[in-house]
Amino acid sequence: METAHFETDLSLFKYDNLEQLPAPFRDLGEDERTERIETALDELGDDVVILGHNYQRREIVEHADFIGDSYQLSKEAADSDADYVIFGGVTFMAESADIITDDDQSVILPSMEASCPMAGMAEALQVDAAWAEITAETDERIIPITYMNSYADLKAFCAEQGGLVCTSSNAHKAFEYAFEKGDKVLFLPDKHLGENTAYRLGIEDEIVEWDPWDPESKDASKAVENDVILWDGYCQVHERFRVEHIEQIRADHEDAKVIVHPECRREVVEAADKTGSTATICETVENADPGETWAIGTEIHLTHHLQRWHPEVNVLPLCGEACMDCNAMRQIDPNYLTWVLEELVEGRERNVIEVAPEEKELAQVALDRMLEI
Repeated sequence: METAHFETDLSLFKYDNLEQLPAPFRDLGEDERTERIETALDELGDDVVILGHNYQRREIVEHADFIGDSYQLSKEAADSDADYVIFGGVTFMAESADIITDDDQSVILPSMEASCPMAGMAEALQVDAAWAEITAETDERIIPITYMNSYADLKAFCAEQGGLVCTSSNAHKAFEYAFEKGDKVLFLPDKHLGENTAYRLGIEDEIVEWDPWDPESKDASKAVENDVILWDGYCQVHERFRVEHIEQIRADHEDAKVIVHPECRREVVEAADKTGSTATICETVENADPGETWAIGTEIHLTHHLQRWHPEVNVLPLCGEACMDCNAMRQIDPNYLTWVLEELVEGRERNVIEVAPEEKELAQVALDRMLEI
């Protein structure tokens, strides 16, 4: 690392202790695994807490003690007395839980394959090199902000450079904090959330994208002429939504309202009736009048949950099943959950996520700054 004072590695190599699902667990039927999961949970009792992200399938969330957004779930784990935290999410979420839980709590990610593609679009080593290039072109202070959907070492990097973490619901406050502390913002890794936040604050004319994948397109001297530098990363689920999906929903359902996540493209956000985090989406459907129709522009499993939880509301997927499926979340197979629970019953911890001490300390600083705003 050129500018940071801690050692790190690419995410691909950080968790070489994570294991694949053993063969005897791969063909379990739903009835058998449900019985085995419940038996294991009875034996483990309060020693274990299961966190189910909103984007997880039914077979995971039905066993979860808490269901919600990633950071909300981490806080629930930190507030619990459980020795073992099983995170039904992706790697960066399990890292966040490890950062804020006690040292005597173990965080387990059931599947080694559950790694968020967007988080992988902004590796700390890669951002550090870009940071050196960009900051060399200006005497003005740049404050880095990383979305919660990023690895712990990038959170630590932002903290070391005076920056902070944000969620989709407080990104605008993070921008305001950054402009109070400095002159410019480098926002990572989701360019769509960054752009939508800039529009919310009325600074959309001060945006430039930094594409780390195309060396010929990068020009640090031109980038620093703008106040908001957006890293060219995105969510592969939310970027699939298009304005024509909204137009089709409205053509098929005259009274339909559309709510989308702010990780969607700018034109989709502009075309929707409402924009908000997964918590906001849940609250919108929960507070809807019976018979209202809401089309949901986020991952398909949350749409399915809302259909089950609120049958009095007509909840529709914005663009169908295939358009909205998160492959990384899908890796948390209920057979994996069966395996890690039964291993805990036998006294063996599998697929433990541990953030390096220095990274953890710095990442906590970035999170604390977010909480201050």
